[in-house]
Amino acid sequence: MNANPANMANPANPANPPDTPDTADTPNTPNTATAGEGVSGRTAGATAAEPSGTSGTPAATDRGGPAAGPGQRLGSLLGSVGGQNLSLIGALVLVLALFGWLNPAYLTWANIKVIGDAVTISGLLALVQTVVIICGALDISVGSQVGVASVVSAMVFTSTGGNALFGIAAALAAGLLAGLLNGAVIVFGRVNPVIATLATLAAYKGIAQLLSKGAAQGYVSNDDVFVFLANGAIAGIPVLLWVLAVVTLAIHLLLKSTDIGRNIYAIGGNDTAARLAGIDINKYLIAVYGLAGVVAAVAGVLLTARTGFGHPVSGSEGLELKAITAAALGGCLLAGGKGGVGGTLLAITLLGALDNGLTVQGVNPFWQNVAQGALLVVAVVIQKRRAGERAVGLPT
Repeated sequence: MNANPANMANPANPANPPDTPDTADTPNTPNTATAGEGVSGRTAGATAAEPSGTSGTPAATDRGGPAAGPGQRLGSLLGSVGGQNLSLIGALVLVLALFGWLNPAYLTWANIKVIGDAVTISGLLALVQTVVIICGALDISVGSQVGVASVVSAMVFTSTGGNALFGIAAALAAGLLAGLLNGAVIVFGRVNPVIATLATLAAYKGIAQLLSKGAAQGYVSNDDVFVFLANGAIAGIPVLLWVLAVVTLAIHLLLKSTDIGRNIYAIGGNDTAARLAGIDINKYLIAVYGLAGVVAAVAGVLLTARTGFGHPVSGSEGLELKAITAAALGGCLLAGGKGGVGGTLLAITLLGALDNGLTVQGVNPFWQNVAQGALLVVAVVIQKRRAGERAVGLPT
C-alpha cells in the first residue's frame, strides 16, 4: 500500500465505506476491513484518529426541540472543558487559595511572575512529551537534552566572539540531532522507547559533562539577546511566557488541525490499524523525537539565558520526571492515542504553583520530588481505574 500520510483524512478508518455497493463497475481494491476491526485493540474505531478533548455532546436544537436552557448550556460548556481539566482547575484554585491564605505574598504579581518563569522550561518539555506519549512512545532523555543544548549555546556563543544567534542555532541543531538519534535507535534498532531514551538520558548527560568538563560554561548575561529572553517583556508579559504560549499554540494546531496530528493520534491509538491505513509509522516516530529534541533545545537556550551560563546538569536534572508527570496528570493516556496540550498546561501550572508554595513556606525542597512521584502514581492509577483494568494477580 502506498504510504501517504498527508492525504489521510481519517487514518484510523482505512476500510471502504460499509454502504458502498459491490458491483462489477467498482474497481477492485484491497480488503482492509481488518484495519477498522483492529482499532478496538486499544481504542475503538475512529476514536483512535480523533484528537481527544473534544466533546461528543450533540446539540439540543438539532432535533427541532426546545432551545437549551441555562443549565443545559452550562452542562455543555463544562462537557467541552472536560472532567479531567475541571479537576485540574479545581486543584489549582485550591492550591492558590491555600498558600495565599498561609502567606499573602504568595498571590502578589511578583510571585506569580516567578511561578510563570519557573514553569516555562518544564512546560516546554511537558508539551512536547505530550506529543510523544500520544504517539504511543516516551522520551525520558529530554532533561539531558536540555543540558546539552544549554552547554552548546553558551560555548558557541563564547567561541564566536559573543554571537548569540550562532549559539542559539548550534543549540537547536544539537537538540535536533539528539532527537533524531533517539528516533533512529528506536526504529532501526527496534529498541523499546523507554529503554532507548533511558540509555540516551545517561549518554547525553555524559556528553554535556564532557563538553563542559563538568563546570558551567560561558557568560551570556551581558548579551542583549539573552538578556531579552531572560528578563524582557512584551505587553507587560515576560518573554519566557510568550515563548511557552507560542509553542503551546503551535503544538495544539499541529495535533488538532492537521492530518499529521490526526495520524499521530492514530498511531498511538492502534499502530496496526495505522500501518494498514498506509501511515509510515517509522517516519512519524523519528519526526516526533526530532521535534522533542528541538523543543528541548529551546528549553536549554532559555535555561542559559535565565542563569547566565551553560549548565550541563544543574537546572535540567529531573525535568523529565516533571514533564511526564504533567502529561499524565493532564490526561495523556500513557498507552498512547489520547491527550492534549490544554490539560498538560494546566497540570504543569499546578505543579509549579505547588512547588513555589512549598518553597515560600520554607518546606524542604526534597519534598517536591516526593510530591511529584506521588502525583505520577496517582495519575496512572486513575487512568487504570477508568480503563477498567483489573489488578495484577487479582480476580476480576
